[in-house]
Amino acid sequence: MAGGIEPVRVRPRARPRAAWRRWRKGRPFWGGLATVVAGAEICALPLAPLKIMLEQGIAGIPSVLMGLVMIVMGLTAWFAPQYRGLAGVLTVMIATAALVMSNLGGFLFGTIVGIIGGGMIFAWQPVAAEAAPEPGAAPGAGADADTVAANAPADRRTDLRKAPPRATDGPS
Repeated sequence: MAGGIEPVRVRPRARPRAAWRRWRKGRPFWGGLATVVAGAEICALPLAPLKIMLEQGIAGIPSVLMGLVMIVMGLTAWFAPQYRGLAGVLTVMIATAALVMSNLGGFLFGTIVGIIGGGMIFAWQPVAAEAAPEPGAAPGAGADADTVAANAPADRRTDLRKAPPRATDGPS
């Protein structure tokens, strides 16, 4: 190529993986996953075969409803992260109520994982986007010397913290 510049080759599989990582990091993914797993576990335990469900009667309905609400709260954290505070608090409250109302909260597993997931959802904070440099600003304006030195091309890296002494025109 002219001037020694070669076109950049991008692996075709790298873009979906990068998009997935960007999506996952932009929301409380792990808290939502824990909440969905806990809700599915609390919801699935009372859904036994039909013969057992008929003997259980109405007692299984709160378990199924609490599990479904927890699943919805986990999905809300994924697809509407602006409601993470509400989703986290409701998840912890429902997981705690499931301890009493639903087979010890899915034999304690659903309650413990639900409380952890709700706490993770509530505690998650979005990462602030880095400010783009102003057009026409000098490279590294507003950045510290370590950052500028680390981002400089390899052939021009210098330690900007210790500038070389200036030459003087004569004795002083």
